[in-house]
Amino acid sequence: MFRVILLQTAAVLLASVVGGLIAGWRGSVSSALGGAACVLPNLLLALHLKFVARRLGAGFLGGFLLGEIVKLTLIAGSLFVIAREYGDLHAPSLLVGLVLATQALFFWGFWKKKEHVDVDNGS
Repeated sequence: MFRVILLQTAAVLLASVVGGLIAGWRGSVSSALGGAACVLPNLLLALHLKFVARRLGAGFLGGFLLGEIVKLTLIAGSLFVIAREYGDLHAPSLLVGLVLATQALFFWGFWKKKEHVDVDNGS
């Protein structure tokens, strides 16, 4: 799970660079904030799940569901605070950072599946 978070962080850095090239400093910061609104709650969820899995007799499913609810609440709250408090926000860049951070999970799954297929084919 922590590898996925590293991939999300790399995607956010890429979005920040591209946002900076397109919309300047304003776009770069907005992309980074949008991505951070997703990456940081995911990091907290990964840490939470790591500790829940180690407790004896802990209900992993309950811990996972609670963690997901908290994560989604943190993402929504972060986006609300960013939109309200950051006056120089470039909304398209924020959305690009957020979307790339969330879709990094999709690319990770695609890459892992492709890697698995290549190993099976002997390549």
